[in-house]
Amino acid sequence: MQKAAGLIVIGLCAQWCGTCRDYLPVFDALAKEEPDQRFVWLDIEDEADLVANLEVETFPTLVIGLHDQLLFAGPVLPRLSDARRLLAALWEAHMEGEAPAASRLLPDQRRDYLAIVRHVINTGA
Repeated sequence: MQKAAGLIVIGLCAQWCGTCRDYLPVFDALAKEEPDQRFVWLDIEDEADLVANLEVETFPTLVIGLHDQLLFAGPVLPRLSDARRLLAALWEAHMEGEAPAASRLLPDQRRDYLAIVRHVINTGA
């Protein structure tokens, strides 16, 4: 995928979640393939205050932002090929000026997911 640095990819997970544990190596492999992007694995129980307004019910959930814009927030299948396609499609849509997939979320949901992206930007998490 050819893109400038700046994507922030946040994996929302829980330590007790077996699917999340299975997805972590996939997430790490994607991070190695995309060294110019920022990947953060966030345990929702360790960061309960940050995710308090979200109702994350399906794991793993990815939150993807570009600078101060939310591009995607939702559950994903724990497969590397799916994650690659998702990042490529989001980047392509962004480059073509299309509305991000996250624009379909309810305004409160967008605000709360964007708060996580901003937290990562501001804290260097």
